[in-house]
Amino acid sequence: DWIKRFLRFHGDVDLDALSSEHAARFLEHLAVNRHVAANTQNQALNGIVFLFRYVFERPLEDIGTFTRAKPARRLPAVMTADEVRAVLAQMSGLHRDMAALLYGTGIRLMECIRLRVQDVDFGRRQIIVRHGKGGKDRAVPLPASSVDALTSQIDRVRTVHNADLAAGYGDVYLPQALARKYPNASKRFGWQYLFPSTRLSTDPRGGRIRRHHINETTLQKAVRRAVDDAGIDKRISCHTFRHSFATRLLESGSDIRTVQELLGHADLSTTMVYTHVLGRGAQAVSSPLDAL
Repeated sequence: DWIKRFLRFHGDVDLDALSSEHAARFLEHLAVNRHVAANTQNQALNGIVFLFRYVFERPLEDIGTFTRAKPARRLPAVMTADEVRAVLAQMSGLHRDMAALLYGTGIRLMECIRLRVQDVDFGRRQIIVRHGKGGKDRAVPLPASSVDALTSQIDRVRTVHNADLAAGYGDVYLPQALARKYPNASKRFGWQYLFPSTRLSTDPRGGRIRRHHINETTLQKAVRRAVDDAGIDKRISCHTFRHSFATRLLESGSDIRTVQELLGHADLSTTMVYTHVLGRGAQAVSSPLDAL
């Protein structure tokens, strides 16, 4: 889409004549005339780089200086404990268990979706997040209130996996390096997804019939319905549970470095946004209106 917009913007220019100057002119137009967000401008730049590298098959020279869109600083939406209870009360079954896990551990949506059975450590009361954002592993606390639900879920996964094995399937996707190192691991129970799909499907990466993890959109839709049914007007998504987890920890006195580690943030400044969400400055003063 961005390639089409770029070419349309320079419609009177021959394709062979397009250069970094034209790219800079288009990107500046987006910031100055279209007032796009910084991420949108970056996305447009990525599209142009793709055009030059893979379509024109020539490098995009140094663009130089151009007007950058200013990144907007927005505070994330956060739910109160009562709002979390209200949303979870409108959910049931697997989706309720998964949403509770998002709030209880602070993991991202896809980190939750991609959990394997062996990632849940009941003995140490923790969950291991493998290959999170940035390719890093980390440990997060296993909520005591989720132990029974996850134990039952693992029992259900075992039943499904045994049935798949009996039918000649039971294979699960493994990253290529692991698949080469452990060629028989893909059928072992520990590697099965904690939240598997309800049906088998053909893996486009190799054409094998496997049971993949549940589709993330099913949880997103379930959360959206629960928020509407709970009558909450905030803009809430699955990621809001993560924001609420971090804010709740800071409210209870947890060290910000600990919160950074649990969230898997590479930069402390990313975690610092939750100190602004707390609004302690706003809570520490009385409104002059109340003094009238």
